Amino acid sequence: MPPEDRDGGANGTGITVVERENDSAAAVAGLDALDTPTVQQRPWWRRALSAGLPPLGALVIVVVVWQLVWASAILPVYQLPSPGDVAGKFGEIVADGSIWSILWTSISRGVLGFLLALVIATPLGLLVAKVSVVRRAIGPLLSGLQSLPSVAWVPAAVLWFGLTDATIYFVVLAGSIPSIANGLVAGIDQIPPILPRAGQVLGARGFASARHILLPAALPGYLAGCKQGWAFSWRSLMAAEIIAAGPLLGVGLGAYLKNGSDFNDISVVFAAVLLILIVGIGIELLVFRPIERRVLRARGLAPAA
Repeated sequence: MPPEDRDGGANGTGITVVERENDSAAAVAGLDALDTPTVQQRPWWRRALSAGLPPLGALVIVVVVWQLVWASAILPVYQLPSPGDVAGKFGEIVADGSIWSILWTSISRGVLGFLLALVIATPLGLLVAKVSVVRRAIGPLLSGLQSLPSVAWVPAAVLWFGLTDATIYFVVLAGSIPSIANGLVAGIDQIPPILPRAGQVLGARGFASARHILLPAALPGYLAGCKQGWAFSWRSLMAAEIIAAGPLLGVGLGAYLKNGSDFNDISVVFAAVLLILIVGIGIELLVFRPIERRVLRARGLAPAA
């Protein structure tokens, strides 16, 4: 055996260099395995049951309790409708086809307003996060605007733009931009400093640094800000549609709810509230949750479903 492949004469152990290298490689592989998320792919039907049964069970419980409270006559019928009455209102708008125009009016406004907010808030968040003068100047203002109820903007927007779509979109933008920008700022603040420095060494500066380093590294925080921004934009949209109702604006979910209130029809009010909830939950489950799970899974932060 060559001298370089043994050290028994030096320490008397008789362990070769090759064996020590193999042991070291095995130890490193074991440490890497600890950092690797365990992937357990389950059948699609089990995933569907796991995701669908808990909310379905909660819904059944809510409906049963609702029916029991209504049957006990604790509240008069004009204050609390039965589940059957609300289902009847759903059936009416489904039968005459108006539900699709109501949903399209609100969802299209919400999605377009949210996309506009993304286009404005993303560069704004980058500026606030990386330019100290901008952060000192408008950072507190963004935090204050995020805590300001968006409904407060509706009277001013009506005076500025009248009963037009511009009023709706202004309120939506005012409600969502601060949340998205602040989420991006928080995500960038949590990036390890070594990443931007490594990017500078490799020549990534300015827009290239923002695209290839800052945004990917801050993606979890940015996504959390986007989720909150959507929630704020949806709430802002409903407030604007309820207050700034007019013939030029069409009938969205907010206007449908207001019509039920104006005619003292509590069943319509409940139907509108449930539709607003369904859309909000649907966007969360169908859009944001898959994106969030994919981002977290790619970083080893969430187990595979």
